[in-house]
Amino acid sequence: MTATRIGLDGLVFDVDVTGPEDGEPVLLLHGFPHNKESWTETAPLLHAAGLRTVAPDQRGYSPDARPAAVADYRLPHLAADALGVLDALGVSSAHVVGHDWGAAVAWYLAARHPGRVRTLTALAIPHLDAYQHAYRVDEEQQHSSQYVEFLVSDGAADHFLADGAAQLHAWFTQAGEGVLTDAQIARYVATHTAAGTLDAALNWYRANNLLGDPLDFGPVTVPTTFVYSRTDTAVSELAVAKTEEYVTGPYRLLTLEKTSHWQPQQDPDTVAAEILARVRAYRQTH
Repeated sequence: MTATRIGLDGLVFDVDVTGPEDGEPVLLLHGFPHNKESWTETAPLLHAAGLRTVAPDQRGYSPDARPAAVADYRLPHLAADALGVLDALGVSSAHVVGHDWGAAVAWYLAARHPGRVRTLTALAIPHLDAYQHAYRVDEEQQHSSQYVEFLVSDGAADHFLADGAAQLHAWFTQAGEGVLTDAQIARYVATHTAAGTLDAALNWYRANNLLGDPLDFGPVTVPTTFVYSRTDTAVSELAVAKTEEYVTGPYRLLTLEKTSHWQPQQDPDTVAAEILARVRAYRQTH
């Protein structure tokens, strides 16, 4: 693994670049409340298949890429960071994989910058136009989105960090005992208890109003796989079903019956298999 620091417009991002130097590039975008180590279990499986992975600590998570203004965490900035990392590495296009908020950035890239995205594999979070539609009309999604209302509220960071970060620890265990290992939980808690990290991570929610004005990503034309966990309480069945309407390219929905929201950590074999299937299909047509 090569740990590198990439400077972009006054910000410096910590990025892990790993795998065969001549391997097809795979951009791995983590979610909340994680960091680039969320790919620790999945990335080696991609390397073994000959792929090269690029996994940044995204804006707010890299200590030297942490602007103070909430507006600096809007999706166009987050997407520009991802493209800037690829540019710095000389990568014109990549297979893009995102989990949770990383999936939101990945959907945005695929919709707005399709020339830079060879394939898309989105984990846990559907196309945000579908999500917002469901929130407007679907009682299930409205109930499922209550956590977003909490995360943008005053004092959310203090709530998570009180009593030795007890509530942050509970966030990782709410899907059930043994879903994440103690080691996995410890690395994410350590990241978000470092000064400034959690508040910056919450700026993603504050800057991008998932429950308000339409984000209007638009259609995705690139080959796309969406991996959904039926036990994930954050997303309604309508949001999942509606996603297909926003993908005009080849599309696959994989529904996991027992895996929780934490897909890359809990079921890396399936996640890697879906990424590799997209890569193989891309090779057949390019």
